[in-house]
Amino acid sequence: MKRVAILISGGGSNMVRLLESMTGDHPARPVLVLSNDPEAGGLKKAGDMGVPVAAVDHKPFGKDRATFEAKLLEHLDAAKPDILCLAGFMRILTPDFIRHFEGRMLNIHPSLLPKYKGLHTHARALEAGDSEAGCTVHEVTAELDSGRILGQARVPVVAGDTPGTLAARVLHEEHRLYPEVLRSFAEAL
Repeated sequence: MKRVAILISGGGSNMVRLLESMTGDHPARPVLVLSNDPEAGGLKKAGDMGVPVAAVDHKPFGKDRATFEAKLLEHLDAAKPDILCLAGFMRILTPDFIRHFEGRMLNIHPSLLPKYKGLHTHARALEAGDSEAGCTVHEVTAELDSGRILGQARVPVVAGDTPGTLAARVLHEEHRLYPEVLRSFAEAL
């Protein structure tokens, strides 16, 4: 059975879907949900689902990412995860942190990578006149949103779409795709 830790920054809707999926014959189980925001709504949701939670507020560390990440690693190393899932974790991680979990860290990104790395993906897809958008689960590497693609889901862009309406349709697919990819990844690890 693989051990999974999840990093979040907000409400944790993808985290909830991952937690819900890790039951029955699933090859993995959650061991920790960790946030950079002690007020993140996802922490209560995870706790209510019986998963251990922790938070390391990034604000007191300012630009000292190495010390912030060392505090994250204290919690993660204690939980001994085999897989680390980023689910709306809104901090860019250093290459040293990423190396610690090399080949074992996943992220979900709200675009069809390699298109639209970084932020504002839905607005950028609409501005470009794309006929479809979607999401990607990928391995995390030191280069932002550039790791090996493990799965993608597509949605059509429809007339009258706004970044918000497009984001809602993409999020629905994220909730389906991320658990599927995590299961396959855990089975193969």
